[in-house]
Amino acid sequence: MAGHDHASDITISEAEARALALDFLIADGLGRAQAEAMAETLVKAQRDGCKSHGLQRLPGTRDTMAHPRFNRAADPQPEMVTPAMIRIDAGYGFSVLAAKRGLPLLIAQAQSLGIAVLAVQNGFHSTALWPVVEEIAEAGLAAMSMNPTHDWVAPAGGSKGILGTNPLAFAWPRADQPPYVFDFATTAAARADIALYRNEGRTLPEGWGLDRDGSPSTDPAAVLAGAMLPFGGHKGSALATMIELMAGPFIGDRTSAQSAAFDQGASAAPLHGELIIAFNPAVFGNTSGTDAAETVLNGIRDQGARLPGERRHAARAQSAQCGIALPRALHARILSLMPQTPSRLP
Repeated sequence: MAGHDHASDITISEAEARALALDFLIADGLGRAQAEAMAETLVKAQRDGCKSHGLQRLPGTRDTMAHPRFNRAADPQPEMVTPAMIRIDAGYGFSVLAAKRGLPLLIAQAQSLGIAVLAVQNGFHSTALWPVVEEIAEAGLAAMSMNPTHDWVAPAGGSKGILGTNPLAFAWPRADQPPYVFDFATTAAARADIALYRNEGRTLPEGWGLDRDGSPSTDPAAVLAGAMLPFGGHKGSALATMIELMAGPFIGDRTSAQSAAFDQGASAAPLHGELIIAFNPAVFGNTSGTDAAETVLNGIRDQGARLPGERRHAARAQSAQCGIALPRALHARILSLMPQTPSRLP
């Protein structure tokens, strides 16, 4: 099978996409606050061309909500540990609502103190990190976010999973244009991207993963059943380990292996913590810092190199003008999982 056929897409508005996601989640009994937060984040990813983290993840939320510990009525509230440290327990619901509710306090404290930390605990996590750090950067702050996942990843030189895909996101504010933002897994590819290769019948590039026996493989199904590999060999492995420690033991939450053990074969999203850090460059009083940052970023672009996030912003503009593209088969599958739902085909 070839890659994605754009002729098989339908086009819907952002409002229609949000209503579709919200209806789906509420129909499965998810509380409105959680449903709205999840729908907003998934639609942002779909709108910005991040298909692996968009509405493709909607059917899988049913598996997560079927976990015996999942809390459809979770109502997380932020707690100030110190002026610079905020904790919010997701209450075994989706972590996206907890992160959303913790951001206003995180932003306010970072603006005042120069730096603040938000620890999200006990959340089922299945969304991209960049919407969170982008929102922080839009408030004039720099930001980082990271989390473990499940132990799907073998360390460099190893053969069995012990680390997570352990994504890292960073955002830097810019005055007259969208923030500089990157968000990537510390693996050679995101797990959702490998699943896309499997669904589309494509072979993986070499170096993405191992089969169950620890041998290199380009079969996406074999890699999903075996172990993924970090990018950059020992460097990606070390970065993944740092994230494992900082967003796990440091904030009193689970490692990737502990998250996988908690799943108990339920095929739910990983249950773990998320560490979000916000920094205020203005507090350091270096008024030339913003200009210097722009010199760096513009210098990259002036060489013809692409800044991370530019493709996402281009897709966002395209979606605003033409609507959000959604594979027809995915749209049909979402509708088929919803009871007595009228067709939304355009």
